[in-house]
Amino acid sequence: MPRVPAISESEWKVMKVLWAGAPRTASEIIQELAAEKDWHPNTVKTLLSRLHRKGAVSVQKEKNLYLYRPVVTEARCVQVESQSFLERFFGGAVKPLLVHFAERQKLSTRDLQDLKDILKKKQK
Repeated sequence: MPRVPAISESEWKVMKVLWAGAPRTASEIIQELAAEKDWHPNTVKTLLSRLHRKGAVSVQKEKNLYLYRPVVTEARCVQVESQSFLERFFGGAVKPLLVHFAERQKLSTRDLQDLKDILKKKQK
């Protein structure tokens, strides 16, 4: 399993496009991100270059196009980022995280039931 590099918030947006469907050319990624970000095309190309250097994406030349693919899965990146968040803000402890969100966020009856079900499964 490849090592998961640190991915910035901007790089994460590029990765989301690739996770949604790869391979993609830089132009396709630029076009996809144009709907939500007002980034210059060179910004996206710089982000792709950084992600390639970090080992998060691979690039393959096909004719006159460069095709980008994610090397690491979204699930693995979420797992690593979640653990990092948990460590930084809650000392690695899950309970304070759950208490924090339970006390500060509006949770529907369905949300609460889902959480109870998850906790019951974990108990077994």
